[in-house]
Amino acid sequence: MRLWRKVSGLVKDQNSIFIASLSRRTPLRNPDIEAAVIKATSHDEFSMNMKNVDRVFRWLRLSSCNLKPLIWAITIRIEKTRSWVVAIKVLILMHGLYSTRLPCVQRIGRLPFDLSNFEDGHSRKHQMHGINAFIRAYFAFLDQKSSLLCMELHEKRSNNNMMIIMHNLDVEEKENYSIVQDLVVVQRLQSLLDVLLEIKPLSDSAIVPLVLEAMDCVMTEIFDLYSRIRNGIARVLSKINLFGKVEATMALKIIKKANIQAEELSLYFEFNRDIGVRNAEVCPIVEQISNEDIKEIEEIINGVSDTAQKSDEMVRAIVVHENFGEKKDLKSNLRTIITDRWETFDEENGGCSAIVKYIPRTNPFEASLVPTNSTNNVPIKPQELPDLISF
Repeated sequence: MRLWRKVSGLVKDQNSIFIASLSRRTPLRNPDIEAAVIKATSHDEFSMNMKNVDRVFRWLRLSSCNLKPLIWAITIRIEKTRSWVVAIKVLILMHGLYSTRLPCVQRIGRLPFDLSNFEDGHSRKHQMHGINAFIRAYFAFLDQKSSLLCMELHEKRSNNNMMIIMHNLDVEEKENYSIVQDLVVVQRLQSLLDVLLEIKPLSDSAIVPLVLEAMDCVMTEIFDLYSRIRNGIARVLSKINLFGKVEATMALKIIKKANIQAEELSLYFEFNRDIGVRNAEVCPIVEQISNEDIKEIEEIINGVSDTAQKSDEMVRAIVVHENFGEKKDLKSNLRTIITDRWETFDEENGGCSAIVKYIPRTNPFEASLVPTNSTNNVPIKPQELPDLISF
């Protein structure tokens, strides 16, 4: 049966490549890109074709005009298949595409296809339950990540208008606005991490080489995302003396959520080590934020007077659905809850966190956190794509 599937898949791939070669080159279609996508997402259930993965990303870096033909080729590929192998490879390819951080990719928005109800059409349903669930969870994460990237790009473009509005604010009001914006970003990242932690093989039958390869990509994403969350928390808490009730309340929810996710991450890392995910072999020790630090923020919430909320009308006019409390002088000798083991900061940017890249199979929260301005980071088996990744 396996030999028959292998031969059948090979024939299907060859037919698809032949049909693609007959298509006319247009702004929407490129036969060369289509062929590279088909080869990169072949029916070989043991590994990705890294040579053609490399080729796909080189096309994209050559010109942003190649994005439309690439998206069209990927969409057609996934819509014509009911193979779990092709589905996982398409998701890995899309994961790498979003991780390039190219501006043209950030404009995609939601994924151009839907795998939320995917079921493999070539095996019995009960045999494929674990892999089908894995594909749906992987799709849900990438869909949310894609939407978030588009949102972040839109917000960056809106900064000019916001700077004009903020020009009339005093220094404290600007700081207050900045704190809330940072808190909102951390909340989004925590929500994305929740979806990411749902990606795992749910049965022994789903622990196959291709799924483990996808899990390597997922682990790399988790290290990067969790680092951004901790950097965000550290950045916000460095301004804790400016907190009002609203900021402190938001920060408290985020910190409690971080403690919950810390427990979930520890279990997730252990699970992935047990099933043989290579990028889980060396993981950080996830530490809980202390109750003393939580109590300190609770004291800020309880210590702000009720009259403090009467002077926040200016900020309310700027941020819809957010209320800001007046700042009140508080203790300045506050503890930081993030150690230098966990964070890398860019001193040139006023203490804000630097972009960090994960070097596979090393502790990403220690020596492997390397500040860089490079945007060419692809999570698809990074150890095999040195020319696509900058550390």
